[in-house]
Amino acid sequence: MDLRSVDLRALNSLTKYPSIPTYHLLDPRNGGLQEEAVAFSGAVLATEKVDGTNARIIQVPGGGWVLGSREELLHARGDLIANPSQGIAAALKPVAERLPPVAGEIRVFYVELYGGKIGASAKQYTSDPATVGWRLFDVLVLRDYAEQLTWPAERIAAWREGGGQTFLPEDALTAQTAFQLTPRLFTMDASELPTGIEKMDAFLRDRLPHTLVPLDDTAGRAAEGIVFRSPDRGVIAKARFQDYARTLKRRAKR
Repeated sequence: MDLRSVDLRALNSLTKYPSIPTYHLLDPRNGGLQEEAVAFSGAVLATEKVDGTNARIIQVPGGGWVLGSREELLHARGDLIANPSQGIAAALKPVAERLPPVAGEIRVFYVELYGGKIGASAKQYTSDPATVGWRLFDVLVLRDYAEQLTWPAERIAAWREGGGQTFLPEDALTAQTAFQLTPRLFTMDASELPTGIEKMDAFLRDRLPHTLVPLDDTAGRAAEGIVFRSPDRGVIAKARFQDYARTLKRRAKR
């Protein structure tokens, strides 16, 4: 694939990471949590949600690759100048160059880049502004990309947010050898997941008392939360400490 002839706006939209719902649904009126929870069945895998910035390595047939943030493309193989936004290109270019090429598909590696000067929680992972880490949390595979790259912007956005993207299931994700994954915490039956807000708050504090991915001994070590998913990734939701703390604090004032 010749990236110079590709509609990069379409490529960017096709490969953006979709929104993940919160485990307890957010109230659009005030941002607090509601009692309604995402319904899981069967086995549920829990992984640590690392607090950094979402970044993409987009591999295209023919050995090309593009690096991106959550919202925009930043640098491609052979580019003279890379957008320095959040240090994504500097950190991930060596990683992209080591990946084996793909054929017949576009493959996107989604990583959380964290530490350094990335976001308000950087010091929970390190106090050194020059130290960053990254963990893989999902891989997207696009096999019908030739047609999809011709779609209008509205169709791509609706397809993406409607669950049209195909992500690797857990067994294929854990088989990736070029990256470390976000920490796998536990697997349990869906019937064991707390459904109440107060119980989920206690559950989070019990199961993830601190981050498992500090970058050095200077880290504050507070964790952001847990991502729950079915093994086939058909159902996925996130539970963040701050959402539960904010909701319970608001309730206590009533």
